[in-house]
Amino acid sequence: MTTHELDLSRLRARAGALKLHGLLAHWDELGATEWPWINQWLAWEEQERQRRGLDARLRKAQVGRFKPLADFDWEWPSKIDRATVCELMSLEFIEQATNIILVGTNGLGKSTVARNLTHQAALQGHSSLFVSAAQMLGDLAAQETDRALHRRIKHYVKPTLLAIDEVGYLSYGNRQADLLFEIISQRYEKKPTLITTNRPFSEWNEVFPNAACVVSLVDRLVHHSEVIVLEGESYRMKEARERAQRKRGKSAPKKPVTKGREDAP
Repeated sequence: MTTHELDLSRLRARAGALKLHGLLAHWDELGATEWPWINQWLAWEEQERQRRGLDARLRKAQVGRFKPLADFDWEWPSKIDRATVCELMSLEFIEQATNIILVGTNGLGKSTVARNLTHQAALQGHSSLFVSAAQMLGDLAAQETDRALHRRIKHYVKPTLLAIDEVGYLSYGNRQADLLFEIISQRYEKKPTLITTNRPFSEWNEVFPNAACVVSLVDRLVHHSEVIVLEGESYRMKEARERAQRKRGKSAPKKPVTKGREDAP
């Protein structure tokens, strides 16, 4: 095969990958003067589809506004494994279907890390979804028919990366526990699930009181997982105190300045 024939073969393969069936149907009618334009048209189409695909993934990820890790105050938590968090940004855990569990009290950056990982997954071509536990379980529990429930379960099982935020901030009944167990079970050893929680697993029986599936749920989550523990004082409380101090500083009355008389002794 000559170089020219090889180039044409590659162009045709690109057109086939883009499913440009009309162009392929008239491929043999194209002359030498059209080939440079065909190459440019294919490049434009590929770039546009990549852009639209990225926009769609970011929209579906529902990450919202978040602070990038470049601006994260790593010195504030008294305990956080920075090296492991940064390594996770390479997304190797996705290929290995390793769950990520972020455990810590309020205001330490668990959600920030989770949002960054979800966003990075979307940027790298993976489908991803960030959702709070309350939102997801409320959505599932509200379905009135088995068919509707099956569709919603599929919605949460489908993304390559599912990030469930704030597990443990509310208590749930047996139905919600069973629904979460169903999601985790269907993703188990197939796709990674990211969990942020303010409760150690030993306290999850308080999050899902009387639920028989809690032990099995935790077992599936931690079987193939990376558990990162954050400790320290709430960063939000720190920022609130700093705002209050700045406000008090601005509102404090200024002391009057008394000028001395020139003829004073």
